[in-house]
Amino acid sequence: MPISIFDVTGPVMIGPSSSHTAGAARLGRMAALIAGGSFFKVDFLLHGSFARTYRGHGTDFALVAGVLGMREDDENLPRSFEIAKDRGLEFSFGVIDIPGAGENTALIRFYMDGGKIREIVGSSLGGGRICIIRVDGIETELYCDNPTLFAVHRDRPGMLSRITSEVASSGINIAVLRCTRKEKGNLAYTIIEADDEIPSSVSGTLEKIPGIVSVILISPGGK
Repeated sequence: MPISIFDVTGPVMIGPSSSHTAGAARLGRMAALIAGGSFFKVDFLLHGSFARTYRGHGTDFALVAGVLGMREDDENLPRSFEIAKDRGLEFSFGVIDIPGAGENTALIRFYMDGGKIREIVGSSLGGGRICIIRVDGIETELYCDNPTLFAVHRDRPGMLSRITSEVASSGINIAVLRCTRKEKGNLAYTIIEADDEIPSSVSGTLEKIPGIVSVILISPGGK
């Protein structure tokens, strides 16, 4: 079985734990990116091992650092509480039981400017890897390991075809395609993982299509 240097050494990060610290920071960063827009308060509801050890393993300061946009190797991670206060961001921690979720899982609730609340549920998988498993109550499977397009749109006939056609017309090969919805005729999510970076122009074009609510592009580095 092929083994990469990443498998041997783990991610470049501020410790102490790749699952509880690096993974938590990346989870917070990806959750904030998916939530989109500005927010003034965040609740972190922790499940499993996250809930039992989050103070000692640095999960708390890593999650806050992540939603502030800090990367796993940022030397300011341990100062995230202080930085959040300076930026006027409120945050709290609590415990939750999420049936069927992995041990290192968090529900992150964002209070957005304008009054909207968004909930992102994700898990740290080890080695700094994560998976977003739920967005606003809709099941997802978003790893953020490859160039990824995450589209929120109305559940209408032909919508998937329009999204994939636009990606294909930009010369991008689609490696993985996942679609999910909570109920017929409501909101749906389309997740496209590509072989190459997806041009920002694709996002701009898609957002002009009636029925598209939002489009987020995620690079492997999590930008």
